[in-house]
Amino acid sequence: MIETSYLTVDGLNAYLARPEGGSAAGMLLLPMLTGIGEQVREFADDLARAGVTALSWDPWHGVSSDDTPIGELRAQMDRLDDEVVLTEQRRLLDHLLGELGCGRAGVIGWCLGGRFALILGGRDERLANVVAYHPTVPGTPAPNHTVDAVEHTARIKAPVMMLYPGADALVPLRSFQRLQSALQSRESGASIVHVYPDAAHGFSARSRRDDPINAEAFDISWPQVLDFVRVTTAGDRHRLTGTG
Repeated sequence: MIETSYLTVDGLNAYLARPEGGSAAGMLLLPMLTGIGEQVREFADDLARAGVTALSWDPWHGVSSDDTPIGELRAQMDRLDDEVVLTEQRRLLDHLLGELGCGRAGVIGWCLGGRFALILGGRDERLANVVAYHPTVPGTPAPNHTVDAVEHTARIKAPVMMLYPGADALVPLRSFQRLQSALQSRESGASIVHVYPDAAHGFSARSRRDDPINAEAFDISWPQVLDFVRVTTAGDRHRLTGTG
């Protein structure tokens, strides 16, 4: 049994899914373009069924793909301020590790949220893991991408799982290779990198899984992500990171 609800944390909208009664393991979810629409709530519910408290950040402050056309949501991407967004995400992480009673918490992001997961991982050493599904780190940064995702990726101390689709039309291979090199330059923290040849950007979204290549990539990746989350949020931090 799981419990689900919408809540407000210091004026920030969020979606919460957790095992009945809560859990000591937590994950902060950073959505794709859809915001906390049906797809991201489905991911959160899956995590809750796996025994993990899942708290989802709302990038659009009240709207999502449930009630707003994707074109309108896409137009809001240029208005996101990296530093403002990171402050919001850290406040939700505070809530996971504080009021929600999680002893350990990681972060998982998809697309635009995947980029922020890598950056947050480089900023906050409290994180037990970082998962970046097809992170949107283009070859030429958008004007409002003021924080360097590659530089922050190299700073992450927690175990990281990054998943890249070989046919990503938004993130060229050279950008993925820069992220991979940054991960592998680290002195601590496991690096688990998945490459899915011919899968498309956003392959984890149900709307992309009409393509059997994307469906297979998701079917292979998601159970492994859930296992990674369970291990890293329940295990010994020093053993997992190689520190101490």
